[in-house]
Amino acid sequence: MPKAYIAGTGSCLPETVLTNRDMEVMVDTTDEWIVTRTGIKERRICPRGMASSDLGQLACRKALEDASADPSEIEFIISATVSPDMFFPSTACLIQSKLGIRNIPVFDLSAACSGFIYALETARNFIECGSYRTGLVVANECMSRLTDYKDRGTCVLLGDGAGAAVVRSTEGEAGLMGSYISADGNYREILNAPAGGSYMPASFETVENRCHFMKMEGAALFKIAIMSMSEAVNKLLESHGLKKDDITLLIPHQANLRIIQGVARNLRIKEGKFYINIEKYGNMSAACVPVALDESNRKGILGKGDLLMTVSFGGGLTWGANLIKWTKDRK
Repeated sequence: MPKAYIAGTGSCLPETVLTNRDMEVMVDTTDEWIVTRTGIKERRICPRGMASSDLGQLACRKALEDASADPSEIEFIISATVSPDMFFPSTACLIQSKLGIRNIPVFDLSAACSGFIYALETARNFIECGSYRTGLVVANECMSRLTDYKDRGTCVLLGDGAGAAVVRSTEGEAGLMGSYISADGNYREILNAPAGGSYMPASFETVENRCHFMKMEGAALFKIAIMSMSEAVNKLLESHGLKKDDITLLIPHQANLRIIQGVARNLRIKEGKFYINIEKYGNMSAACVPVALDESNRKGILGKGDLLMTVSFGGGLTWGANLIKWTKDRK
């Protein structure tokens, strides 16, 4: 039975930086308030004329280069996003076109901030069942387009970016060892963007009432996020007979520094084992994990044989974790 591994990673971050000092001019907040409560100092913003698919295809090109792969080798594309260019066609179709690839299956996967984790597990199963040998998994988000810059509780959190991975088949040892993914739709009201779909189509009232922006019940989400991410890590370790000390690096969703610290305390894992870049980018939804993965790869933090775990939670609510054995030599 074939196994799957990550052959290359890439990311794309817009050049425009929105700092906490900039936020002070836009909304009633301060740099100290934002840093103390979130750990965020700045975030990236996609310029006019660019969209989610543009960030995604640039991240994919860098992943292909890192994997020494040609676009013609790609047999499927999965795009994880909650900020697509449009309802349809899928953002994956747009990325496919921009990469010059034709006649392969491509689709969007919507699991909010857990999207990359869900998509990576989907790609692993595609490859292990023998249907495909090489695919692209990309998470591309323009969260600034869903941000209400009059809501100081949420606008300081969100940023834009994209991360991608080339996933390949091997007859050797598995790189993608497994995942734990879950969801509970009973928490759907805690984190959502209410309008724009078939339940609440766009209208004068939905625009006037700012219903197309992200809404969040922060206090309720905080506790659930810590518990769900801790559950995913523990379940995955248990299913593979591993101990916490076996993990070289944990890449968590970058939603809030205090949530990451809460997960570290809950799991009794030193915070130094967590890769944290939230101060630079804020919450990029599904793109957080693959951007951090790409940085870990390119900085030489990961070496061949290292055990890596990604973990996230998102609107739905969804949550999950991937267990990855790194197969590339340290850069």
